[in-house]
Amino acid sequence: MDIIFIRELKVTTLIGIYEREKLVPQTLQIDLDIALPNSRACISDDIDDALDYAEVAAHIQTVLSEGHFSLLETLAEHIAQIILKDFNAPWVKISVAKLQAIRNCKMVGITLERGQLK
Repeated sequence: MDIIFIRELKVTTLIGIYEREKLVPQTLQIDLDIALPNSRACISDDIDDALDYAEVAAHIQTVLSEGHFSLLETLAEHIAQIILKDFNAPWVKISVAKLQAIRNCKMVGITLERGQLK
């Protein structure tokens, strides 16, 4: 199984349960591991056969800029479903972290996996 990864993608979105969090965007850090639906790009050297990670990152940034999520868990699940459905990936592992959400802590977050790794 071929897996591409995106590390430390920074996105700004409304996230949280407190009133201030519903009004003031926060920066999140996202790490993704995405199983490829096939390995054609390894042979063809053609971007049309590859999963374009720039497109994945841009799509995530667009979706997150348009809404509010109360919980990181819900946001992570939403992104996972986008990867599985919109990009035809069989499996995804995603970590989403709030940066400096807790005093004396660099980040807090969630990691989840969805789909089947073959």
